[in-house]
Amino acid sequence: MWQVLSVPHSRLTLALLVSSPDSIMYTQALICDSGGTVTKPLAKQIFLLPQRPYLPHGTLRDQIIYPDTVPMMHMSNTTDRHLLKHLKTLEISSLVTKNPSGFDFTSANWADVLSIGMQQRIAMARLFYHRPRFAILDECTSSVTPEMEEIMYFEAKRLGITLLTVSHRRSLWRWHKKILQFDGRGGYFFGDLDAEKRLALEE
Repeated sequence: MWQVLSVPHSRLTLALLVSSPDSIMYTQALICDSGGTVTKPLAKQIFLLPQRPYLPHGTLRDQIIYPDTVPMMHMSNTTDRHLLKHLKTLEISSLVTKNPSGFDFTSANWADVLSIGMQQRIAMARLFYHRPRFAILDECTSSVTPEMEEIMYFEAKRLGITLLTVSHRRSLWRWHKKILQFDGRGGYFFGDLDAEKRLALEE
């Protein structure tokens, strides 16, 4: 059962995520039933974090600012100090402070250097750096602890990022106000999500 959750944005009227080809039919049905308009954000306004993030060949800095380049980072008045702040928030600043090369540390295959949980933290640092208007989080916290997951969502919310989350974790419910739930039989539910009430009913 897929669940798509979203945090309301001050300029957002309906957040909707198509999570599979079959979901296109559900999306069309939802629009027909509810009415309204679906508007696609500009590419620079939306960011995707998959379960296994893409890690390009390059430095540690490159992993955080991807797909930006270092000159683009400088043009945005961002420094390594800002990047380090994100890593501290995610409790992985030791990648820089305990490495003589710091942000210039380079690997040809970061997937071999970092665990999947560490990769997911790097991807979240990437999200914080870009600070888009919208972010699609597709099971991107599946390999981190609940405590770290809470840190990630708290910081994303503090930065004002509207989150559309695909997850089976009930621990994420409290960060969202709306739910789009498919039952696997062609039906769906879209409405308000009262996390406390819903969790109490399932106990």
